[in-house]
Amino acid sequence: MSTLRTISVVDALVDTLRARVLDGHLAPGAVLVEADIAAEFGISRPTARTAITQLVHEGLLRRQPHKSAHVPVLSRADVEDLFLVRIPLEVGVVGAVVAQGAPPAGAGAAVAALSAVPDDAPHSVFVDADLDFHRALVGSVASPRLSRLYAALSGEIHLSMVQSRYVLGRDRIAEEHRQVLEALEAGDVALAEERMRAHLEGAREALAASLET
Repeated sequence: MSTLRTISVVDALVDTLRARVLDGHLAPGAVLVEADIAAEFGISRPTARTAITQLVHEGLLRRQPHKSAHVPVLSRADVEDLFLVRIPLEVGVVGAVVAQGAPPAGAGAAVAALSAVPDDAPHSVFVDADLDFHRALVGSVASPRLSRLYAALSGEIHLSMVQSRYVLGRDRIAEEHRQVLEALEAGDVALAEERMRAHLEGAREALAASLET
């Protein structure tokens, strides 16, 4: 029987299932049956249902009425729709960051951490380090609504990058983050917005091209 860390059972189960999805142990299209999850971890079905529902809210699972949840198979249309929201949101964020002064220390730390991810690390580790840069910028704006909106998108953003694997190239992502940070440190709002838009549009095109229509 698999074991869970000593925290809330629901939180531990959410963490475990999330890792399975993001590390590819649960492949796109895989079905999660409440009874099977409950039996594997020795928990009640309502507990399994609660954890699965949390992952549905995060965008990592999808569930139709009266059917088991499954790992979504993201399409090109999914990615384009995701970036329809993400691009204007994050371009606006860099403008707000410049307006409030120096970029957050967390953004610089995230750029350094991204470059330091070992080549043999799981792809999900690199993706998480990638997203830490974007989260640091969003969090520095100190807008609860913005943070909630970005958190709601983060699961699907992460999932899209995991399912498309290495299409963007690690060196390219790290360099583009460095360039955005450089513009933010210079207080050049137009350049920061231009570089963030180019970074995200390039990501959208690469991710969409790697997925089925």
